[in-house]
Amino acid sequence: MVSGRQVESGSGPIRYGMVGGGQGAFIGGVHRIAARMDGEFQLVAGALSSDPARAKASAAELNLDPSRSYGSFAEMAKAEAVRADGIEAVAIVTPNHVHYPAAKAFLEAGIHVICDKPLTSTLADAKKLAALVQKTGKVFVLTHNYTGYPMVRHAREMVASGQLGDLRVVQAEYPQDWLTTNIEATGQKQASWRVDPAKSGAGGALGDIGTHAYNLARFITGLELHQLSADIDAFVDGRVLDDNANVMLRFKGGAKGMIWASQVAPGNENGLKIRVYGTKGGIEWVQADPNYLWYTPFGEPKRLITRSGAGAGAAAARVTRVPSGHPEGYLEGFANIYQEAARAIRAARKKGGKLPKDVIFPTVQDGVEGVAFVEACVKSSKKNGAWTKLG
Repeated sequence: MVSGRQVESGSGPIRYGMVGGGQGAFIGGVHRIAARMDGEFQLVAGALSSDPARAKASAAELNLDPSRSYGSFAEMAKAEAVRADGIEAVAIVTPNHVHYPAAKAFLEAGIHVICDKPLTSTLADAKKLAALVQKTGKVFVLTHNYTGYPMVRHAREMVASGQLGDLRVVQAEYPQDWLTTNIEATGQKQASWRVDPAKSGAGGALGDIGTHAYNLARFITGLELHQLSADIDAFVDGRVLDDNANVMLRFKGGAKGMIWASQVAPGNENGLKIRVYGTKGGIEWVQADPNYLWYTPFGEPKRLITRSGAGAGAAAARVTRVPSGHPEGYLEGFANIYQEAARAIRAARKKGGKLPKDVIFPTVQDGVEGVAFVEACVKSSKKNGAWTKLG
């Protein structure tokens, strides 16, 4: 497709559109807040729902030009690609099964993509999408938003600098309780598609939150997975996809790990936590208290490192927004991913432009690995926990 879009060379907001995220959707609103927090993006178009009436009403609520409220992502990609003021980027915030066809349409239209996780609902689609990203050269950002937290960046920096020594043990957990009962039977929108294999893919809790825990472990440690052994369950009667997963990990080089992901753990709202232990010390980070990172050098008292406080390094400082003592959290971490996306898109505007070395965001390859992780867990569990490599 021949693009008629004008690519801005200045510092004005990046024009973007959104697929999904209309009335009744949670994550679409989060993306919009994150995108506008730094003034880097301006929402100008959308295919906000598969229901045309809801899409139109959602666009009106967001003050979008009615002519740029589209009935489908395919229509939107085709129209925006030839507009002089067409979008440079699109945010895809739909159920998993729409990620691949929507991302494919916009990449082929020459438009950068910011996509919610998991990347796709099947590994085959994930690999095809990765090949298309490489072919088109477009920026592709996967919103594993927890990688945007300052103290997560600091933890990554500590590991890379050798402060923990040789890594031995990695433990990540992500428990929730909102699917403890069969709320999908009531028609609850957020639950109904997540427990449907046709929309979610092979994983339930694995795809929804297990991929976050796995990605965070990989992001902080840099360890590469050798193989895994999984025990997954659908505890709620009638549920097809997993709502609880216990996964053992063997990393290349000898480190071991465990991941627990559950949506049937009463008392847990959004309990993402990671602990990393090496020959010289250990660290612990809890998403519910994200401004703190606990560090224990072996044989010494436990130390608290705070966001923007004494001991926080350059990696954390670059994505820190307010002084120490003023809490930053979920929305700011998410906005940091959008900020990184903006820097990548602005770099891509320049002929031969290279991504600045300090710009870090989850890529399409991270997405492929996440989907491979889900499918390997399902395969392992079906074989009574047999050790399995990623596909």
